[in-house]
Amino acid sequence: MNKKFIAATALLASFSIGALAGEAEVKKALEATVGKVEKISKAPIPGMWEVTVGGQIFYADDKGTYLLAGNLIEIKTGKNLTSERQFNALPLELAVKQVRGNGKNVLVTFEDPNCGYCKKLAKELQSVKNLTLYTFLYPVLGEDSTEKSKMIWCAPDKAKAWNDWMTSGKALPTIPAKCDTAGLEKSLELGQKLRINGTPAMFFATGERVGGYIPAAEIEKRFNAKGG
Repeated sequence: MNKKFIAATALLASFSIGALAGEAEVKKALEATVGKVEKISKAPIPGMWEVTVGGQIFYADDKGTYLLAGNLIEIKTGKNLTSERQFNALPLELAVKQVRGNGKNVLVTFEDPNCGYCKKLAKELQSVKNLTLYTFLYPVLGEDSTEKSKMIWCAPDKAKAWNDWMTSGKALPTIPAKCDTAGLEKSLELGQKLRINGTPAMFFATGERVGGYIPAAEIEKRFNAKGG
């Protein structure tokens, strides 16, 4: 992402890119100024487009004259539509998935296998009922973290390997001769796009993002507050 784009979005700035209309024209005009537009679609507000650049969601007007950075809140419900869209766009197929009970409460985490607070979180989450947990392996603490993440990613049962290591410190399986780690690399790229600078990082289905550890009791409070 270039410096011009960072400066513009930091100030919720607007800039003129011509009196254009239509998805293709707006996308082309934006890319000439801010970089590659990964996604573009109609926003909930008439006359506005929702655009994704560098993994982040922004809004542009129908003529391509203004670009807005910030959260779109639905007043009636209080929902943060921007954060919810960001959550729903996560490539969950890259995560280690676990389901407990009916799985109605969804939590996404980014974790490093050598992170002490991640291990504490993993132990506490064992007691959370009705949970669907998606864990993106995010090895940011060094080469050993990368090696352990590969062992987990290449394991026949990723969830079991993760839990055995994080909750009990059981030895991880060796990496087989043939193992495609492209998914692990994509998870790392995703975390960087989302500007995750430490682990654990948590995302709730409401779009709420929590950087750092919080106990299971606090996590369950968030589920219950939303009818979970």
